[in-house]
Amino acid sequence: MEMDLTPKKAEPIFEGDGGSYYLWSSSQVPVLAQNNVGAGRLVLQPQGFALPHYADSAKLGYVIQGTDGVVGMVLPNTDKEVILKLKKGDVIPVPMGAVSWWFNNGESELIIVFLGETSQAHVPGQFTYFLLAGTQGIMGGFSSEVITKAYSLTNKEAKRLTKSQKGVLILKLKKGQPRMPAPQMDKTKEMVYNIDAAEPDHGVKHRGLVTTLTDLDFPFAGEVGLSMIRVKLEPNAIATPLYLRSPSVQVIYVARGSGKIEIVGLNGESVLDSQVEAGQLIVVPKFFVSTQIASEDGMELYSILTTKRPVFEELAGKPSIWEAMSPQVQEVSLNVDPNFVKFFLSNQEHTTNTIPPSN
Repeated sequence: MEMDLTPKKAEPIFEGDGGSYYLWSSSQVPVLAQNNVGAGRLVLQPQGFALPHYADSAKLGYVIQGTDGVVGMVLPNTDKEVILKLKKGDVIPVPMGAVSWWFNNGESELIIVFLGETSQAHVPGQFTYFLLAGTQGIMGGFSSEVITKAYSLTNKEAKRLTKSQKGVLILKLKKGQPRMPAPQMDKTKEMVYNIDAAEPDHGVKHRGLVTTLTDLDFPFAGEVGLSMIRVKLEPNAIATPLYLRSPSVQVIYVARGSGKIEIVGLNGESVLDSQVEAGQLIVVPKFFVSTQIASEDGMELYSILTTKRPVFEELAGKPSIWEAMSPQVQEVSLNVDPNFVKFFLSNQEHTTNTIPPSN
């Protein structure tokens, strides 16, 4: 199957005074549907409020920017809302079907990128949201007969319940409106994980760092069946080529900086060799091999993987599969002499999964 892996930026589907929502649609990026993954980007202005809703996909949200975000969530099979504080670097799982609302209580933009899995979605490769209130809200879709009987209301009261909110998706709260409830800090510690502040798996001076987040580090992540990887590359550094050993898809979001991403797929063919910049999305299909090279500005990437516990195989560096393979097999496979194999392996001894810039 031919796949177009060209990096893409999201397109706006809603813009208003309170904020905007951007989506990578499956029509714009067919590879999302082909791999059952999706992505969206929420931007809330100060006092911006995203109306309560649920979605047909499980996802992880990563806070790109902001210091005083608030999310309220009613998880499936619970009868009490939890209210959590969000700031830059935080990761928040959003289980499929969970009702949530989002609010920016800070003085600058709150930006959250959502990356997730869409195998159960109405539109493969795309999140579909169901709003509880507003002009597109579920409540307004029922007949007055249902609303009056379900909630013991008069026709006038039913109309007030379902038609009072004229907003669509995101509002800007005004003076005089109720203050949003304060976050529960004990629940925040349990249900929000700051990946930017976490101890990296690997970190090398002048090269970069790699941090993996799984349900072992953050049990709540197990609720969505996804994991996340943060790769921060210093200027001109390279992340060594690798692939996921499990049949999992990787969705990469370029959060900061710029650089280049290369992907090699079936029959050893290069399927992507492209410059990338902040705001772009890249999909790495199952078992394809990828690598990243930072520009002079450096580059920071965040990925979700459609598995709770990813296992990578590296193709360069001391822990690589070449290091594990016997020299005789390498001689025959590469059609080289023993001296070259010895030289090749000796070079791997000094290489890690992030390679410094060449002098």
